[in-house]
Amino acid sequence: MSMSYGDLRQHLRAYPKKWVITGVAGFIGSHLLEHLLGLDQTVVGLDNFSTEDRRNMNEVQTLVSDSQWSRFTFVEGDIRDMATCHQVCKEADVVLHHAALGSVPRSLENPVLTNDSNITGFLHMLVAARDAGVKRFIYAASSSTYGDHPGLPKVEDRIGRPLSPYAVTKYVNELYADVFDRAYGFKATGLRYFNVFGPRQNPLGAYAAVVPKWFSSMVNGEPVYINGDGETSRDFCYVDNVVQANLLAACSTDESAWGQVYNVAFAESTTLNQLFHLIREQVSRHRPGLQVPDPVYRDFRAGDVRYSLASIQKAQQSLGYAPEYSVRKGLEVSARWYLKD
Repeated sequence: MSMSYGDLRQHLRAYPKKWVITGVAGFIGSHLLEHLLGLDQTVVGLDNFSTEDRRNMNEVQTLVSDSQWSRFTFVEGDIRDMATCHQVCKEADVVLHHAALGSVPRSLENPVLTNDSNITGFLHMLVAARDAGVKRFIYAASSSTYGDHPGLPKVEDRIGRPLSPYAVTKYVNELYADVFDRAYGFKATGLRYFNVFGPRQNPLGAYAAVVPKWFSSMVNGEPVYINGDGETSRDFCYVDNVVQANLLAACSTDESAWGQVYNVAFAESTTLNQLFHLIREQVSRHRPGLQVPDPVYRDFRAGDVRYSLASIQKAQQSLGYAPEYSVRKGLEVSARWYLKD
């Protein structure tokens, strides 16, 4: 029987670990950092600032105590450098590997760079963690691995053909993890994230995710663009659910649960049209009087999956995963951050 998330948090306070977070300055990485420092853990963070700056880490520093922040060591470096990977893994108990170049469009524009970061960098971290005797290796996998498989909900053992270079890289991560288990007995657990959103997700730039981008556009009086007819659906997952999945996977005492791949989502489908109205509702609540016009529809985007919905049964049964934040509840929390004065 898996430990509940509440019990696990109490356990970690009593028996702290040394954690490594790659991509620590990123959106998800900074939330992992915030939660782990809040639990009095020791954390080594690695980032090269290729897609983020120090802003997220600076915010985390304001949210934890000075003594908790003193448990954090930051290393500016690149997972494509083997020596750096070995450096950060030294004496670590757990690696939470989240350094990667995300975005389907970016991978279509620059597949070589995406490959270098997401495959070569991933392999470096696997080797470094194996060599350091790390006990748990958890990595960010992706729902993009399901590709063109039409089945809904998405179940871990049924995937299709990848639709983008990014999807290829995330699938190769899973293949490498499986091989390291078979060849070296080193188990790495993959978490297939479904459209994660929440505070500190960057609303700017060509590759901004839809939730922060739409918050920003509505507040700034810019058009909100929807690719296609708006009936494309996603399983949007609030970031605290992702943190929970990482901690549960990292601390599971059930050996049969190690080295597996799990969907991490809320298991609820939301169309882009529905998402627009949910976000506009939050903007109207925080900015009464602000008139948000209807969205502007344009062509479907290359490499995009039409419908996405996760089965989370495997993570529920094997890890005790119990997501606490629905899309609406997550948007309420996100709105307070994106719309703060």
